[in-house]
Amino acid sequence: MRLGVIDIGTNTLLLLIAERCADGQVRAITDVCRFGRLGQGLDASKHLHPDAIARSLVICREYRALLDHHHVARTRIIATQAMREAENASEFVGPAASLLGANVETIDGAREAELAYLAQVHGLPALRGQPFVVADVGGGSTEVVVSDGTRVVSAVSVPIGAVRLAERHLKHDPPTADDRGALMADIDQHLAPLTLPSGATLVASAGTATNLAAADLALERYDSERVHGHTIASAAVTKLTDRLLAATVAARREIVGIEAQRADVIPAGAAIFARLLARLGAPRMVVSDRGIRWGLAYETLTSATS
Repeated sequence: MRLGVIDIGTNTLLLLIAERCADGQVRAITDVCRFGRLGQGLDASKHLHPDAIARSLVICREYRALLDHHHVARTRIIATQAMREAENASEFVGPAASLLGANVETIDGAREAELAYLAQVHGLPALRGQPFVVADVGGGSTEVVVSDGTRVVSAVSVPIGAVRLAERHLKHDPPTADDRGALMADIDQHLAPLTLPSGATLVASAGTATNLAAADLALERYDSERVHGHTIASAAVTKLTDRLLAATVAARREIVGIEAQRADVIPAGAAIFARLLARLGAPRMVVSDRGIRWGLAYETLTSATS
């Protein structure tokens, strides 16, 4: 069975088309990212902006064509923080479902965390048997999953993300010392209640993480094979975060490995990883380019063929 999974996030809409091979492995046929920025102004207004809805529906039309082109037998669509929060979510969800020919399931934070965990258990098998923490930093929320290597110990969705925090705190270009201080304080306040295992491996997923890896590797063209499983030292994450926060948006766009569409928000996302590493006392983080879309693909294709 050829499966399509669409992840509707606060910053991006992601399409994964995958199938299960004879050896039991899940193989990507295509894996596409587009920037709808559904979270535009959402933190302040609690409503989806009409421009964001229009941009994202254009992407849905593109994805419908790709699903048809690849003869996808089944499509699953999940939506996360922006749809959980927006008071007018139906203005996007209804037209999107109609265009894509499938229901849009708005999942809660616990389900999002579960899928983030599944993605890493299957995608990074070397993690099994050792404690690790998955941090999936999105545009509007961050899912933090603690595992002892065999099971989920705790999972929580924290309402901090790259778009939300950038709009809330990074008011100047480049950010001022006050902007940076407010950003770090907000992150620390939200992370403070979490119980995290000291020294555990941090697995970083979603777009901010893969961009940090691409920048660390100085990739002029994104290479998922090199990014997936790439390890970045904690000191290097801190140094890159400081560099992003000190730069203008225009200067960030010139950094090799950083997507131009993320340039305005990526310092906030990077700061979340930097503060998590500090909380854990972890010397490094492992980057995964397999987010919740992969978790749902693994879950669906395994149950459908087992």
